[in-house]
Amino acid sequence: MNGFIGALFDPAMPFVRNAVIAGLLSSVLFGVLGAIVTVKRIAGLAGAISHAVLGGIGLALFLSFKGIVPGLPPIAGALVFAVLAAVLIGIVSLKAKQREDTVINAIWAIGMSLGVLFIAKTPGYADPMSYLFGNILLVSGRDLVLLAVLDVVVLALAWLFYPQIEASAFDEEFAQTRGVPVVAVFLGILTVTALAIVLLQTFVGIVMVIAMLTLPAGTAGYTARSLAGMMVGGVLLSALFSLGGLATSWTLDLPAGAVVVVMSGAVFLGTAAARGLLQAVRKRHSAAGGTR
Repeated sequence: MNGFIGALFDPAMPFVRNAVIAGLLSSVLFGVLGAIVTVKRIAGLAGAISHAVLGGIGLALFLSFKGIVPGLPPIAGALVFAVLAAVLIGIVSLKAKQREDTVINAIWAIGMSLGVLFIAKTPGYADPMSYLFGNILLVSGRDLVLLAVLDVVVLALAWLFYPQIEASAFDEEFAQTRGVPVVAVFLGILTVTALAIVLLQTFVGIVMVIAMLTLPAGTAGYTARSLAGMMVGGVLLSALFSLGGLATSWTLDLPAGAVVVVMSGAVFLGTAAARGLLQAVRKRHSAAGGTR
């Protein structure tokens, strides 16, 4: 731990400070969007979008390498694929509910497969594993600016449209009868989530981003009494897991993203087990009291 703190304040190691800042900025997105994703039970949709992103990354690298679109950054391809996947999944979810699982699985598999194929045909670039699992220590100043801007946008949208988001998250049919534009809210949530996934994959990688969009918020949901409380709790837990995971990974020389997710998962499962045990004890006491 002392080694991590020393590196954090070492002028020669700005990447460590960038990683900490990235972890804190990402926590806002993980907490706010994660609460909505968890309550609306659209983790599968977000997972498909996150995996489809690899196809966009691979295509951008391929086009840039071949000189078709010189200098095309991977994030551009990722954004295009993420938004397209979000729109397609959203339309299918609204118009053909019975085909939703099939489309989600297809986008998930095709996006990843295209990414692997394009990257395989692009010599000199990183292995797909680097995009699947990420590396927060490689976060750049531009990434931090983009994360900060997206944080502001997400917080502003959550503040302005909180009543509509809350109503559609818990009971879409009732919200629609009260005049809430449920379809617009749903598509907006998917689009913003898609944009966040593109940036967050730099932190924990494509494979793990979906875990961080559900585990901290899911843990907060055990004690939160409202969607807003779940958002706040998710942000705080995400920040705790991010900083704790970074410090632990630095000390033990382990991949930061994986450590953060394992820590988040351990706390989530531990909380779930503790609640289950507590409920079992309460039922036993209630049953014992009723027999007297």
